[in-house]
Amino acid sequence: MSNIHKAIQQRILVLDGAMGTMLQQYNFSEEDFRGQRFKDYKIPLKGNNDLLSLTQPEAITEVHRKYFEAGADIVETNTFSGTTIAMADYQMEDLVYELNFESAKIAKKVAQEFTNKNPEKPRFVAGSIGPTNRTASLSPDVNRPEFRAITFEELRVAYKQQVESLIDGGVDILLVETIFDTLNAKAALFAIEEVKEERNVDIPIMVSGTITDASGRTLSGQTVEAFLTSISHIPLLSVGFNCALGAEQLNPYLKRLAHESEFYTSAHPNAGLPNAFGEYDQTPQQMQALIEDYLQDGLINIIGGCCGTNPEHIQAIAEVADKYLPRKLNSDA
Repeated sequence: MSNIHKAIQQRILVLDGAMGTMLQQYNFSEEDFRGQRFKDYKIPLKGNNDLLSLTQPEAITEVHRKYFEAGADIVETNTFSGTTIAMADYQMEDLVYELNFESAKIAKKVAQEFTNKNPEKPRFVAGSIGPTNRTASLSPDVNRPEFRAITFEELRVAYKQQVESLIDGGVDILLVETIFDTLNAKAALFAIEEVKEERNVDIPIMVSGTITDASGRTLSGQTVEAFLTSISHIPLLSVGFNCALGAEQLNPYLKRLAHESEFYTSAHPNAGLPNAFGEYDQTPQQMQALIEDYLQDGLINIIGGCCGTNPEHIQAIAEVADKYLPRKLNSDA
C-alpha cells in the first residue's frame, strides 16, 4: 500500500490552492517570463505560467513552500498547460518534456523537505494535467457542428508525453483536472494506463471535473452521474470537482457524487464566484465556513482551492479539515 493510500484512510487530505493567483502577485514582466534563455524568443511569452518553472524556478519553489507551510498535504505541479497542444500557442511544443520534468522536480524537492521535517505527515506531489485548449466533443465553429479541432488520438499522444515526463520528474499522483470535456479526460486516462502498463508502474490517479454552470453539467453536457460513469472503468484514487463554481454552488453536486462514487472524493472550488472585474472576493473565513458544510456531511476525502485561493485560504481549510473524519467509501459503508 502506498503512503498516499495510508494517509487518505487516516485523515482528510488538503490540496493546495491556485498557482496562477499566486504568480500574479509577482507581477512578472515579459523579460521575467523570458529569462536569459529565451530573451530573443520570436513571440511574446508573458502569460505562459508553465515556462516560469524554467525561467523563475525560485518563485515556483516559493509558492509550493507557502502552500505546504499553510498545511497542504499535496501540491500540484506547475504544468496545467504542459502539453504540445496547449504549448502550441507559444510555439514551445519541443519544450514539453523539460517543462513537466523540471516542474515535477521542483515540487518534489519541496515536498521531500517537508516530509523530512515531519515524517509523520508525508507530503505529496500531484502532476497537474489540464484539459488543453481544444475539445474533442464539441465544434468550435457554430456553422460547422460536425467539425472537431482535435482528435482523440492527438490528445492521447500529447497526454502520454506529459504523463511520462511527470513520472520521470518524480510525481506521486497524476491529477487529470478541470475537465470540461470528458472525452479529453478519457484520452488522458487512456494514455496514463498505457504508460503504467509499459513501465509496469502503479501510480494513483485523481480525476477532477468541472461543473460549468447552474445546469449542473460539464461543458460537454454531462450530469454528475454521467461523468462518473464515463470514467469509472479506470481504477482511480479519487474523483471530484474543481473550478468554475465556489464552494457553496458546488455543494449539491458534491453530495450527488459522494452518494454515487465508489472512489475517494475531492473538491477544490474557487474562492466564490468572480466579481465584475473577474476577481475573487471570498475571504478564507467565508470559504472555511462553506467547506465545513462538506465536512459535517461527510462528503470529502481531499479538499483544496482553485481560482482566487491562496495560502491563507488553504490554512483556514486545513484547520477545519483537521477536526473531521474523512468520508467513508460507499463500499465500506
